[in-house]
Amino acid sequence: MTATVPAPPPDPGLIPSLRGLDRDGRLLFAMRTVRMFAYGFLAVVLVLYLAAAGLDPLAIGIVLTLTLIGDTIISLWLTTNADRFGRRRTLIVGSALMIVAGIAFAFTSWVPLLILAGAIGVISPTGNEVGPFLAIEQAGLSQTIPDNRRTPTFAWYNLVGYVATATGALGAGLLSQALLDRGWAPLDAYRAIVIGYALLGLVMVVGFWQLDPGVEPPPREASTDGIRRRLGLGRSKKVVLKLSVLFSLDAFGGGFIPQSLMAYWFHIQYGVDPATLGLIFFGANLLAAASSLLAAPIAARIGLLNTMVFTHLPSNVLLILVPIMPNLQLAIAVLLLRYTLSQMDVPTRQSYVIAVVDPDERSAAAGVTGVARTTGAAISPSISSVLIASNGYAALPFYLAGGFKILYDLLIYREFRNVKPPEERRA
Repeated sequence: MTATVPAPPPDPGLIPSLRGLDRDGRLLFAMRTVRMFAYGFLAVVLVLYLAAAGLDPLAIGIVLTLTLIGDTIISLWLTTNADRFGRRRTLIVGSALMIVAGIAFAFTSWVPLLILAGAIGVISPTGNEVGPFLAIEQAGLSQTIPDNRRTPTFAWYNLVGYVATATGALGAGLLSQALLDRGWAPLDAYRAIVIGYALLGLVMVVGFWQLDPGVEPPPREASTDGIRRRLGLGRSKKVVLKLSVLFSLDAFGGGFIPQSLMAYWFHIQYGVDPATLGLIFFGANLLAAASSLLAAPIAARIGLLNTMVFTHLPSNVLLILVPIMPNLQLAIAVLLLRYTLSQMDVPTRQSYVIAVVDPDERSAAAGVTGVARTTGAAISPSISSVLIASNGYAALPFYLAGGFKILYDLLIYREFRNVKPPEERRA
């Protein structure tokens, strides 16, 4: 007699997944909104503030570089110990580090102290996610929702971040300009934004303090595994390390042509002015936000890994086609088309990592793979910035980025096509 294969759980859809959040889930979403607003709020004026404080360009570059290195190290240590130390407690510590860094940056222009504050605190020079929060929040969210709601929830989680960052950037620009118009000195106007960043860190401390034990991992068995002691990983270590290598390859490829260098390429090749560049990438980021939300219903039909690969591949082909276009209008059209697909792999990738590791290792897994991506992306811009400014080689970063990312797509599909998350498994 043939056993009946049970049907997969029904897809709850995007809206029910958001409405289905419990109190802890809503708190985590609220803190994500506050944090990404804070990152966008600070990033707009950070370099202007440091320059107004009297730092020369070399000193500013050193501060920003060492801040990013410090963020990476702190994030790795906190995320790989969060499931042992306590997720709620680690999120509170990370928020306190935002306050420390904000206060230090607001009240000193002494470079060694700025470097120290940037290294041990949490400052986002780029407006992007830094610190331990992303990995731990997603691990905590996964404890509060069923498996079949994880990907739609992560899609909303990413969308909220995009919108909050854009809103924070707009708010900082409007506020600092209003203060300048009232006669404030530039240093004082920009310092108000930095103090605001520290105050938002305080809001996060209060918010994370309200979390219940439901976000914490289940108890795990004691282990003498050295890797577990160092990286918070045990049974999941092989799959996490393999994913980390592949994610680093993808990020290395993407690092050849990040948005800042892509904008630089449009300026050099077509003489596009800053206002037009702002409109191009505002539209591109709106499309990226929409694409991240569309990932969930697609993944419900074809699976997480298939969504990651089958949307990422054409996106990377379109990236290679951008510099081949014969005029600016077509180059912009291809770029925008690329952004309609480019972020579908983000919530699905995050959901996949959480799904294929043990529940008590989720913070560590998300943290290690996140640091691997950051490290991979940090290497290639120094190469491509030289190429873009060279005669005859300006298009090469697009080809390298697309090529490495296509290689990543093929390798991850080969290695993980038979590794299914719980919601896709059959009895």
